[in-house]
Amino acid sequence: MTDAAYLLVHEDREYLLEPGEEFGTDLGVIEVPEDVAAGDEVETHLGTVFEVRALRGPDLFNHLERTGAPMMPRDVGLVMGHTGAAGGDRVLDAGTGTGILAAYLGRAGADVVTYEVDAEFAEVARENMRTAGVADRVEVRTGDLTDELDALADGEPFDALTLDTGDAPAVVERADDLLAPGGRLAVYSPFVEGTREAALAAREAGFDEVETLETIQREMDFSDRGSRPSTAGVGHTGYLVFARAP
Repeated sequence: MTDAAYLLVHEDREYLLEPGEEFGTDLGVIEVPEDVAAGDEVETHLGTVFEVRALRGPDLFNHLERTGAPMMPRDVGLVMGHTGAAGGDRVLDAGTGTGILAAYLGRAGADVVTYEVDAEFAEVARENMRTAGVADRVEVRTGDLTDELDALADGEPFDALTLDTGDAPAVVERADDLLAPGGRLAVYSPFVEGTREAALAAREAGFDEVETLETIQREMDFSDRGSRPSTAGVGHTGYLVFARAP
């Protein structure tokens, strides 16, 4: 995998730039060499030095162009951990959005087909996959996955199915037709109602190990007085349903 872009860092400044790109800042104009590589240093015309770094997953979350609220890294981590998606796996995804999850899956070596109903969102996601260096592994299709279920069910089965859509329960009902034996299902939803429907659909479809989690993350505060969880919100992001195909 070769990144189409790199992170250029100077103290608290970070810019996601491509080889050959010119970018103006108050620290000077950055001219990125065509042959730039991670570990290089690039100096602006005012003499400010930026370190060139390879992209990591969190950098994608922070810098890819957004078309809405992307899946948070904490949720991506659970999806990656519970599906076990890895090199050589085939993953079917729906609700591409910005493409954060698809990019993580592609960078783990999986081959991903992802569906996005909004044509403009899909085009942004394609560009984001190119930036993330996974355009050869992640195919972004414009359309509704529910319209393609029959055709996909007749093809080669997938190793994992990941959903972030309002109609996820309808797809879960057909998930056994899409997944290889033992394939993994992951459904993300910001609302508990859709989560319940997806979990019930997985059970009715005969899936094993159906598990529903709420993602809550709290930061820790450390001071001279002591240590305690931060009181700045509960850190809830969403609900996740996981299951294994029979």
